[in-house]
Amino acid sequence: MIIAQTHPYYQWYNKYMKQPPYDAPDFTLPDPDGKTVSLRDFAGKWLVLYFYPKDDTPGCTIEACSLRDAHTDITSLGAHVVGISKDDAPSHAKFRAKHSLNFTLLSDAEGKTIEAYGCWGKKMFGREGILRRTFLIDPSGTVVKVWGRVIPEGHGGQIVAELKKHQT
Repeated sequence: MIIAQTHPYYQWYNKYMKQPPYDAPDFTLPDPDGKTVSLRDFAGKWLVLYFYPKDDTPGCTIEACSLRDAHTDITSLGAHVVGISKDDAPSHAKFRAKHSLNFTLLSDAEGKTIEAYGCWGKKMFGREGILRRTFLIDPSGTVVKVWGRVIPEGHGGQIVAELKKHQT
């Protein structure tokens, strides 16, 4: 599904979403193994940072599996993939094992990183929650691309294409 640029969603997106390029907000969050991971750990590397609502739900599973399946292509382009949600470490560990995810998942229980990246807001039917968004961060720590309305299926391929575009 393609949404016309005159659609009210795009008007909202352009009004409220920060437009790249801009410095990526810093974060330090735990992974399922108890290790803390920070933005600075990826200095000098490409980073695909994606935010998703909940482990093991249909859309989030499709998106995670798309990234898993494209992981070899993404890493061959020198990038790392990191997913962030409010789920706790045991939930992330179970999700990772169940779907053989080959990238890092981080827990943001307080939602500070989620808010810093503009990924908390109104969803369908007026409910608030985590908005499905992906950020491509270059080796200098600059956000160079934002997917503000991610379609989970095939998202990994979109990321590979965008990485190639930015690296040529």
